[in-house]
Amino acid sequence: MKPRNLAILLTTGLALTATACGGDSKSSDAGGDVSITVACQPAKTAPKTRKAWDDDVAAFEKAHPGVKVKSTDQQPCFDPKTFAAKLAGGQMETVFMVPVTNYADVIAKRQAKDITGQTGLVKNFGDIKQDVRDMVTKDGKVYGVPNVSYSVGLVYNRALFTKAGLDPDAPPKTWDEVRAAAKKIAGLGAGYVGYGEYGGGNVGGWHFAQSVFSRGGEMVVDGKAAFNSPEGKAVLQNLHDMRWEDKSTGSKVLIGWETLMQQMAAGKTGMMLGAPDVVTDVVQKFQGKAADYGITGIPDGKASLTGGEAYMINPKASAAQTKAAMQWIDFEFNTPGKGRFDFARGKANGEAVGVPNNDYMGDSATGKTLAEDRKKNAALPVENYEPYVESATGVALKLEPAKAQELYAVLDVAMSAVLTRENADIDKLLSDAESKANSILAKS
Repeated sequence: MKPRNLAILLTTGLALTATACGGDSKSSDAGGDVSITVACQPAKTAPKTRKAWDDDVAAFEKAHPGVKVKSTDQQPCFDPKTFAAKLAGGQMETVFMVPVTNYADVIAKRQAKDITGQTGLVKNFGDIKQDVRDMVTKDGKVYGVPNVSYSVGLVYNRALFTKAGLDPDAPPKTWDEVRAAAKKIAGLGAGYVGYGEYGGGNVGGWHFAQSVFSRGGEMVVDGKAAFNSPEGKAVLQNLHDMRWEDKSTGSKVLIGWETLMQQMAAGKTGMMLGAPDVVTDVVQKFQGKAADYGITGIPDGKASLTGGEAYMINPKASAAQTKAAMQWIDFEFNTPGKGRFDFARGKANGEAVGVPNNDYMGDSATGKTLAEDRKKNAALPVENYEPYVESATGVALKLEPAKAQELYAVLDVAMSAVLTRENADIDKLLSDAESKANSILAKS
């Protein structure tokens, strides 16, 4: 999963004029021409996927005479540094993407349009899993169309498992098994890391949260920090022991999200937490060998941090723009064989088709069709991901806590400490983090 999610995520809007955001002079509730702006055209540095997008726009406009689609191409699409300001300034596109971490805030501030009466324009809306739809619903009103949903698992290097005498078809199911496997992989020699983890950049605290959830713990309960718990202590103690007793985590404190994926792609790191899109990036972005990587369910499997995204509509959009926007969302993001789900085209364009990185349709008819199409056009070894697919349905999903990024920054300190100090006082680290977290949570 891209962290700021997310792969785990990918969308933001360029600053647009007020007319482009929903009050286009060509728009008319009574009919006639209508113009909408949409996120998120692929960058010029990805010419094949950009052309595929542009082809989709042309096909959509042909199928909807009178509708003009204007694309924005800022990448990465979602930029947390500018997202809130653009929303507050009313500068988002007619159709814009919101990561799951921002759903509640966007809806609460009325920065997305109530589309309850228009969901029928997305033909497969009813096939989206109910718990996923619930995330964009408040007081019975719908404010977005989800198009990505995933849980975190354990990404692992199958080649290193074999080399270390481990069975790549029977990956670890518990944290104890992760520790044992990591020790064997690290025993292969200098430079080998059994289990990679972060200690800064907010990704350390983010992985702390994932690990707490997997053990059955909580981050925040009733507005107060809840991670100073047996589960929270187990996260830090296990990481400390892997670092100092087993020497299986390596000696570097990783900070940036991509650093660990780059390390995985280099072929000497055995395991890391991540969503299926980590496999995509390791293989496609960092040139890891496709056959080497697999993913399984999160260790212990009590619960997993969920990620995802939904497309929402600018509240300034006219009725005509809203209709066109919903039709675009349906065409580009929710129809098997079209847009983002044209897997045959994706394979031909060299995309890493095959990773099960999106189960938002679940076992519905649409979900099954997407799964079959993905497998049929797979460019990656789908059998390597079956452990994740089999385990994911039984794992409870957890949303990120309130003020997640601020809490993660606090917990970076604890994660870094156990990776850099053999005598780190875990109880004190958690107590200090709890105090700071409660001060953050107490602020409005």
